[in-house]
Amino acid sequence: MKTLRPAIGMIELIFAIMVMGIVLLPVPMLLQQATESGFVAIQQEGINEAASQTNMVLGYHWDENDTDERYIDPILSVIAGDSNLNEFNNTGRRIGTPQESKRSFVRDDSQRFVASVLGSDSNDSDDMDDFIGSWHLWLAENVTNHSDYAERTTINIATTVNYINDTVAGGYQGTDITFSPSWANAGGTTNIKHIQVTLTSTSGTDELNKTIILHAFSSNIGGTMLEERRF
Repeated sequence: MKTLRPAIGMIELIFAIMVMGIVLLPVPMLLQQATESGFVAIQQEGINEAASQTNMVLGYHWDENDTDERYIDPILSVIAGDSNLNEFNNTGRRIGTPQESKRSFVRDDSQRFVASVLGSDSNDSDDMDDFIGSWHLWLAENVTNHSDYAERTTINIATTVNYINDTVAGGYQGTDITFSPSWANAGGTTNIKHIQVTLTSTSGTDELNKTIILHAFSSNIGGTMLEERRF
C-alpha cells in the first residue's frame, strides 16, 4: 500500500524563488545608500573638524611677538597697514583709544615690537600662523602607522593664514565706516590676519565631492585685562 506524502511542487518552488528574488532586488541599492551615508557621515565629521580647526587657530596668540605669557599682548607695528591705525605721536595708543586702555603699543616691560613674517616659528605652535599646512583625518588609535579613517585622500583640511588689506573706505572721519575684505595677500604685515580653512572631500560619487571653505579674521588690537577693585 502506497502512502502519499505532501511535497513542494515545481510551481510552488518557482513561486518561492520569484518571491525571494523580489525581496532581494533592492539589496544592491540599499548597500550603495549605506555606503554613501557612511561617506556623508565622514564628510560631516570633516566639516566639524574644519570648524574646530578654525576656532582653535583663533584661540592662539595673534603673532609670535605676542606669546610671552608674562605680559599682556601688545599692539604690534606693521609695515603695510592703514596709517590711521599706527601709534599716535609716540603715545603708545591709537587715535581714539582711552588713556586707561591696556591696549597699547608699549608692553608692560616698555618694549615695542613689530608684526613678524608668516610661518612656523621653531615648531612651537603658539601663534596663529604656526598652523599653516595640511592634514588628513587619521584613525586616532593608529596615527603612528597612518591607518586611514576613510582613505587617505577622502578628507583633507588645509589651513592658510595671511595678512590682508586693512584700509576702510572713506577713512574714519564720517559716521559710516565701510570695509570690504579682500582675500588677496597684502604683500606685507597689516593689522588683519585672514584665516582660511579649506575642507576637500572625495569619495568617488560626484554629489559628495565637495570643497568647503571657512573664513575667519583676527585683528592686531593687543590684549586686555579685567579691571580689579581692591578692598
